[in-house]
Amino acid sequence: MQPTILVTGATGNVGSELVRILHRQGHAVRAAVLSEADAASLPHPNVAWERFDFADTSTFSAAFSGVDRLFLMRPPAIANVDRFIRPVVDYAAANGVQHVVFLSLLGAEKNRIVPHAKVEQILKAGTVPYTFLRCGFFMQNLSTTHAAAIRDNDDIFVPAGKGKTAFIDVRDIAAVAARALTESGHENVAYPLTGGEALDYGEVAAIMSDVLGRKISYSAPSLFRFAWRLWREGHPLNYVAVVSAICLTTRFGFAETVTPHTRELLGRAPRTMHHFVADYADVWQRPTEVAVVAA
Repeated sequence: MQPTILVTGATGNVGSELVRILHRQGHAVRAAVLSEADAASLPHPNVAWERFDFADTSTFSAAFSGVDRLFLMRPPAIANVDRFIRPVVDYAAANGVQHVVFLSLLGAEKNRIVPHAKVEQILKAGTVPYTFLRCGFFMQNLSTTHAAAIRDNDDIFVPAGKGKTAFIDVRDIAAVAARALTESGHENVAYPLTGGEALDYGEVAAIMSDVLGRKISYSAPSLFRFAWRLWREGHPLNYVAVVSAICLTTRFGFAETVTPHTRELLGRAPRTMHHFVADYADVWQRPTEVAVVAA
């Protein structure tokens, strides 16, 4: 019988692409979503889904019914791992899940501040085989989190200093996750996943300028200025703290290492930043520019 794969974060950057891949490959995939409205944004209307909320244990039973494999993603707003993630891991272990693939963070094993490290420890201490996908910074952060600043202000607003980052495209992460969830041989291992090149944000801005045909700058804000803007935008303090801590890994040079694992696992080169920007160019176009292109 074909295993059923539950994907948490199914409408997010990695999760939606993973659902797309698994569905296309014919696997029994179930998307965990917060609501029926979220289910409407799944990549295919025929994808099975169940309501699931890390903070509501009453949603666990239906979501995990018959599930053999779990793709676990920590929602960015969740900092209290013991309260919201541990119960999910324990429930999965007690209800037939045989493998957990966790979307972790590059260097999590050395950075005990980030919640990803705590989740890894919970999974290591458990009984269910796991795979940790320790990922570098997503290219798609530029097309989501930082999209408005780039589109409206022609500026990348990240407190990374001159540090380099081995950015990775979430489409490559999802492809690795699909293999880990559907093949044997990935149990109890950690894969540090990056793209094929390390770039500082000034270099990223230059690539975007070239592809988009207008000047994009990198203002290199201080950590305080960055955190202050996030707080003023209404983000909770625990979110501001986690995001700021992650940004420090780049600022201090901890995100620049290029690993071979993405290439080895996929049998091809990772997508480049230039490739990514070209594919997502419409995200950063202003309405007048889109209208001109459409005309």
